[in-house]
Amino acid sequence: MDRAMLLEHWVIAERHVLQGECHVARQREIIAELEREGHDAAASIKLLQQFQEMQALHIADRDRLRKELGL
Repeated sequence: MDRAMLLEHWVIAERHVLQGECHVARQREIIAELEREGHDAAASIKLLQQFQEMQALHIADRDRLRKELGL
């Protein structure tokens, strides 16, 4: 893959990391709200775990691209 393509993929990976941070933060807010109101948050907690796992993959991808680019 040439450098231009790597840069394009890196930009996308950075966007995914930022979006993932927002999703994780919002899911934590939802869980807190559900628990505060006495609702069962089990499904929301499971979804948060999935978001966190996906976020770890996004970060790993971004970091790999940074390394390939020498950033």
